[in-house]
Amino acid sequence: MKYIHRIKSPVGTLTVSSDGENISGLWIEGQKYFARTLGKDVFEQDLPVFGNVREWLDIYFSGKEPDFMLPLMPEGSPFQESVWNSLCKIPYGQTTTYNKLAKQNELENKGRHTSARAIGGAVGRNPVSILIPCHRVIGSDGSLTGYAGGIDKKMQLLRLEGVLL
Repeated sequence: MKYIHRIKSPVGTLTVSSDGENISGLWIEGQKYFARTLGKDVFEQDLPVFGNVREWLDIYFSGKEPDFMLPLMPEGSPFQESVWNSLCKIPYGQTTTYNKLAKQNELENKGRHTSARAIGGAVGRNPVSILIPCHRVIGSDGSLTGYAGGIDKKMQLLRLEGVLL
């Protein structure tokens, strides 16, 4: 069973999903692939885990790095999940590129080639925006390439973290 809760934020209304303990989704209203991992049996209910999400987001949107992480359980293919795990390792206030993530993925997978485009596809389908910081991935030339929530939101999140653009 999945539960959802809506939270107002500086980037718009966020919809958060959970199994009651773990966060399985966090989407910015109107973003690409919005709520694609939710099934039909979804109940809107405010649970303690959503209170923890609100606390984390309050700290984050105040311009500080939260000193705790929430239990995450995004649903995707093994490849997507490995990319999302890599995203969680990008430090607050820093960025990386799709190419660097592809090279890192190759090292972790015993040299099996991974294209930056494949990484981009997995990054774009991240179902837990902000908590899994896909907004910290930029183009090799420093450009702000795609973001499912919109480039304006990506820029807003990076500026909040002190990333100079």
